[in-house]
Amino acid sequence: MNLIDKLRWRYATKKFDPDRSVSAQDLECLKEAVRLSVSSFGIQPYKVIIIENKEIKKALVEASMGQQQVADASHLFVFCNYTRDFDRQVDDYIEKIIEAQGKGSTEVRNYGESIKASLRKKSPEERERWAEKQTYLALNNLLVACAELKIDACPMEGFDKEVYNQMLGLDEQGLNANLIAPIGYRSKDDKAMSRKKIRKSKEELFEMA
Repeated sequence: MNLIDKLRWRYATKKFDPDRSVSAQDLECLKEAVRLSVSSFGIQPYKVIIIENKEIKKALVEASMGQQQVADASHLFVFCNYTRDFDRQVDDYIEKIIEAQGKGSTEVRNYGESIKASLRKKSPEERERWAEKQTYLALNNLLVACAELKIDACPMEGFDKEVYNQMLGLDEQGLNANLIAPIGYRSKDDKAMSRKKIRKSKEELFEMA
């Protein structure tokens, strides 16, 4: 299957097979795909918690509007945006550039200062919203990589973030659970797999200028 066929194959899985697990090898591929995601300035102001512990997943179902996919999936990806320490994240990023690319530290550090100045122009709420948006880019990489490997996934925004933050100890880390995505393999009883995919036509969606 080429990429388009695989994107046609994927859908938001409503019922997972709880007896099937994603292999360690495939999980590493998914992690690498997420790691390589684009982000504003390349900073990646987020962290991804991957939950495979069955008891933790079960405990999170109630906070996920009762959506059983959270418990039945092989793994639960929780995309968490940072809520503070943005200057430190920029500094860490700049150090990685210097180490990886061997560029002159003065030039790169000046670039880092310009990034921090840009972020400081935003209010705390705007900085957090900016960081939240980056998690969507990372989530998309996960969904495409899952389709490539024929692993099912279901992106979700419908969950209680405050409960997730408390249960996973995210507040203490300056993190906020923004998106979740159970991944695994569809159950043969999932009626959603037979639904025709509905999307706008190319004529509706695109306009050439």
